[in-house]
Formats: sequence, C-alpha cells, structure tokens
Amino acid sequence: MYTLNCRGKLLMLDRPWVMGVINITPDSFYEGSRRQHLEDVMKAAGEMINCGAQIIDIGGQSTRPGSRRISSQEEIDRTVPAIEQILGLYPEALISIDTYSSSVAEAAVQAGAAIVNDISSGDMDVDIISVVARLKTPYICMHMQGTPDNMQDNPRYENVTLAVLDYLIAKTEQCRKAGIHDVIIDPGFGFGKTIAHNFTLLKELSALRIIDRPLMVGLSRKSTIYKTLHTTPEEALNGTTVLNTIALMNGANILRVHDVKEAKEVIDLFWTYKKADHKKDRNE
Repeated sequence: MYTLNCRGKLLMLDRPWVMGVINITPDSFYEGSRRQHLEDVMKAAGEMINCGAQIIDIGGQSTRPGSRRISSQEEIDRTVPAIEQILGLYPEALISIDTYSSSVAEAAVQAGAAIVNDISSGDMDVDIISVVARLKTPYICMHMQGTPDNMQDNPRYENVTLAVLDYLIAKTEQCRKAGIHDVIIDPGFGFGKTIAHNFTLLKELSALRIIDRPLMVGLSRKSTIYKTLHTTPEEALNGTTVLNTIALMNGANILRVHDVKEAKEVIDLFWTYKKADHKKDRNE
C-alpha cells in the first residue's frame, strides 16, 4: 500500500484511485473535457467529486500534438482562479496542477493545489523539480519522447518498456536526491509512442512495479483507442473502459480519466473481483 503526503494529510492508496481531468483550454484533443468558463469548471468538478474522484487534475495548457504553446502567465490566469473556486466550494478536494512550468506549479500550489503533474518530468523546465521539493508536494513523473510539438514525429524505440522503465528509474532517483518524498510514475501513453508502442507498454505494464512507486495511467479516449476502433474520441468511452481494466489488472494505482463515473465503476468491479474469496465460495 502506498501513501501520499498532501498538504500535511497522509492519504492511503489502499485501492485504486480516479483522477478526473478538467482542461481549461480551447484545444484539448477531446472536446468534452474542455472548460473555458469558471461556471463550467465548477460544474464539472462537482460532478467528478460526487462520482468519486479522489483527485481533480486542472490543466491550462493543451499538450496534444500540434497544440499552441501559451505563456506561463496565461496558464496561471486560466488555472489559479479555478483552483481557488473549487477549494472554496469543496475544501476537502485534492487538486493536481497539470503543468511542466515551475512558475505555474508554484502559483497553483500557493492557490491550494496539492500535487504537481508534469508531463516532462523536469525536462521542459529544469527548475520544476527543485520547486516541487521546496513546496513539499507529491510529483507525477511522466515519460515522454520529445516534446508535444514533435513527439509523434516517427517515435522509435528498441524496447519501449525498457526505455520507459530506465527513464522513470532515473527520474525517481533525481527526485529523491532533490528532496521529493512522494513520486507517482506515469508511462505516458500517447506521448512519443505509436499505437503499437502503447499496446506493448500496456501489456508489459507490470514491469514498472520494480520502481515501487504509485503507477498512474492515462489512456482515456486517446488515439490508441479510437484509431484502433476506427472511431472518434467522442465514441471511445467503451474502449477506454476496456483498456483501463487491463491497466488495473497489470498494476495501475491511479486512472486519469475524462469520465469519472465509468472509471469508478471499473475500479469497484475490479476490486470486488480481486478480493473475491474463491475458497470460501467452494466451501459454502
């Protein structure tokens, strides 16, 4: 069982968690996740919390391939008011800030965010790891080959699982040396990986257990699902449920999703299955 120290509260990851995604952007890949007005953000956050999300992930910068980069100040202007208003209405909510910018991370944590979720693991802003260490928040390290601008330009690996494993081992050690005590790892499905890479990584996901850190998986409505099924992000919920189930079977501790209710149902069914006492059943 893993624990996370979030703003002085020791939280136990004694069963899988759900992280609900709220993108305060006009250009995230899934239109249903976009929230550009505070009233829409508040409505989405309330629905996610009521459906059982343990974490609300707030992002102000789209990182889909080809998305427009915005300034750190614009990112702060999008995310900080949302964090403050969510916590004003739901003071017990656990909020993560989805950013690779150290200044955005600092502003968000000062506003009440309790976790920093960095797609670049410090590779796009070298200061963020030291900032997170000073802020004493958990840090989500994700593997990405390249940057959002070029990550899908013919990504190549000799062994994708080994490459991700080696990278995350190195990053968790860097975080440890910097003074970050709680690190969550994310293999980065869809970030500098082909569909074939993503399925291989999912199949071999349990290899990442050797790092002995909570494992977060973000597969929700991604192109690996909808391109395989020849559909769209809007029609990829069922496929998301299937791959989330596989991820749980292979060791995922946190599901990062757009659809909290459905993910929570996956976890409840998976957990009941995992805890079933087959010997007792045979004796009754």
